[in-house]
Amino acid sequence: MTASANPMSNSAGRFQAEVLRLTTSAIDIKLRVDDRMHVLQWRRRLLSDEVLVDGRRQHQTAGLWGREKVFGLVFGADPKSPEAGERMIFTVDPNESDWTGMTDRAAGVRLDTVEGPLVAFGSLDPKELEKPSTFTDLMRKSLGMQWGAPPKL
Repeated sequence: MTASANPMSNSAGRFQAEVLRLTTSAIDIKLRVDDRMHVLQWRRRLLSDEVLVDGRRQHQTAGLWGREKVFGLVFGADPKSPEAGERMIFTVDPNESDWTGMTDRAAGVRLDTVEGPLVAFGSLDPKELEKPSTFTDLMRKSLGMQWGAPPKL
């Protein structure tokens, strides 16, 4: 599937990303930086969350409530030069407000570079923040119908 055909994948400059799995306790993103492929993972455990890149823990946050949801990542870092490497921001909205257990995935996920978002899905997608201009648009959005201009006949 190409990047333009999949709403959960995108490419910007040297980067390309695609969501592989999106559940309430796990998010997997395939990330290509230049010619190297990486797997970015977020895992929710009972008392902690962790972010892994290629199976190695990068961040861990613990607690019952108020865990960190924004993580900074650097690819190609050099210990001798603190400014070296490509920086990314990984944001997760784990949908903590739903206590019914009826949801089967996180409410939103976003991965940003300097050029812009690589992946933006759900509550963290900029399109979700757009307010409907008419009552018809509000009904379309609330019923899950096509968002945007009506189809031309």
